[in-house]
Amino acid sequence: MKEERSLSLLQLMVNEGLVPSLEEEENRKTVIEKLKQIVVAWVKRVAWQRRLPKQDIAVTSATLLTYGSYGLGVHGSESDIDALCVGPYFATMDDFFIVLYNMLKSRPEVSEIYCVKDVKVPLMRFVFDGILIDLPFVQLKVLVVPENLDILNPVFLRDIDETGWKSLSRVLANTQICRLVPDLKSMLRCVKFWAKRRGVYGNLNGFLGGIHLAILAAFVCQCDPFVGLSALISHFFKKFAFWPWPRPVELQDETLHPTLNPTETRLYMPIRLPFSSYEYCHSNITKSTFYKIRTEFLRGHNLTKDLLKFDFDWHNVLEPFPYTKKYAWFLKIFLSASKQDELGDWVGWIKSRFCCLLFKLEEVQGLCDPNPAEYIDVNIADPHVIF
Repeated sequence: MKEERSLSLLQLMVNEGLVPSLEEEENRKTVIEKLKQIVVAWVKRVAWQRRLPKQDIAVTSATLLTYGSYGLGVHGSESDIDALCVGPYFATMDDFFIVLYNMLKSRPEVSEIYCVKDVKVPLMRFVFDGILIDLPFVQLKVLVVPENLDILNPVFLRDIDETGWKSLSRVLANTQICRLVPDLKSMLRCVKFWAKRRGVYGNLNGFLGGIHLAILAAFVCQCDPFVGLSALISHFFKKFAFWPWPRPVELQDETLHPTLNPTETRLYMPIRLPFSSYEYCHSNITKSTFYKIRTEFLRGHNLTKDLLKFDFDWHNVLEPFPYTKKYAWFLKIFLSASKQDELGDWVGWIKSRFCCLLFKLEEVQGLCDPNPAEYIDVNIADPHVIF
């Protein structure tokens, strides 16, 4: 029966279009290979502009490292690609936003390109052959960045500035999760689908981001390594419905010796990054969104604690949250600008400060609902930069 429950859940994921086709997978691989060729040509152009010796220009290189849902193998048909551009010591952020930007803009495959600079992790966002790409940048203190870069090698992590480290931390987290829990894909795909359906997905809105869910799912897999998918999902809800927050969640890694960081443990849901002994996932979780997340964990537990009941149905667990039935009033935020570049900067600025709105709503006297964040509807003029 448990095996049957697991198979029915996997089939549901397929029916919902969460598993991309082979053709879509090949298209993504082609896009990444093309982008790699472009960034290699970019650093050679920059090296030539810097008048580096010919032998250095010949050997210098750059690469791309994917992370996020694509890096973890849980992307869907409509998912974007998060890829970190890793450049050598002489390539600067200005080179990235000027030289590489112009090279990409001139390509026929690229459209709707703009820069998002005024945020913690500056990046370029564009559409390449129909796929949305988020592309931040990090500079390594080397001349040659190998294509098969081992980013966990400390040799490559020397003297990285704060902005570069924030960009790199996402890739480090993905790489370490895959190393510690290689068979995570099916469970994480299901957990992300549940979080989106129940309205508790999105770090921007004060909820759980992809990295948070990946670590929580990996933690359950480490605790119960020999059970099937349906049991893992059930254990996931039980584990975190009754987790003694703010006790941190941290993956088991014999190479690390975690130290307590009192500042970070003031977070509502501290989740330690798997490559660090003291760093935690960036979190926008507030008092009200914490309440909502805990409520959904408990609901999931109540619906999955009896997996073997004859009338059990995954559709009940994954039922979309009934916003229109629960709420009569909604707040809509609409952003517009005269130019695409201006809109991108405007959106980035608003996104980086969106959690401030949640805090202010929580302070409003008479706001009786415990979760203001779940009924804020955010839209902007360009559908490719909706958040």
